[in-house]
Parts: sequence; structure tokens; C-alpha cells
Amino acid sequence: MAFESLDFVYHPSRDVKRDIAYFTDVLGGRLRFAVEGMGTRVAAIELSPPPPLFLLADHVEGDTPILVYRVPKLSEALTSLAKQGWEREATFEIPHGPICSFRAPGGQRIALYQLTRPGAAATFEGRRDF
Repeated sequence: MAFESLDFVYHPSRDVKRDIAYFTDVLGGRLRFAVEGMGTRVAAIELSPPPPLFLLADHVEGDTPILVYRVPKLSEALTSLAKQGWEREATFEIPHGPICSFRAPGGQRIALYQLTRPGAAATFEGRRDF
């Protein structure tokens, strides 16, 4: 199975606004968007030319970031992983398309997604909800 690219690093944040200030003012990152909806806040910081985009998210539990890889066909990737003994943790949707997350035996968090809505990124670019 081939991953196309590491597109996002979702990192837990207990205070997204505070963390935005650190990653932009101290580290020199560029704030791409800061959105709030359905009780959650997510901010995208560009620390280097993307991918990956660094996302601060207050709805991500724990302290371990989630590495989000794009795959050409999510269903085929999941079938391939299932044959190798992999166990799914959660399947849901992100603005870019369907995604499935899981944990490696060492506790690393990984998610695979299929880009089915390539225009989604443009709808968030420059948005500042907080």
C-alpha cells in the first residue's frame, strides 16, 4: 500500500488561541486559518511549505498528534490493512473527504484519508473565527 503524502499533523491543544500566538509570534509560522464550529476550534499553521499542514485542534484527545496521510482509494487501503491484521479505531469525515484513524502498537496515531473534495481547503483559507 502506498501513501501519497503526509498532508496534516493534527496536534491536540488545550488552548488553541494561546498556541496560535506561540507558533506564529515565536516560531514565525503563518496562520492559514482559525475556525470554530460545533464546539471545537482548529487552527492551521504553516511552519514550512506544505505539506504537512500543522493543525492545532482542541477536540483531539490525549497528547499524541495524529499523522494524516492521503491515499488514492481509502476503501482499498483499509482492505489491504485489514488483511495484515490492522484494527480500525474510527471512521468519519473531514472537509477534504472520508478518513479512518488507528493506533500503531507503540501508541502512534495515524489516519488515512481520500481527497474527494479538493476545493475544501480554499473554503478555510484566511478564515479567522477567533
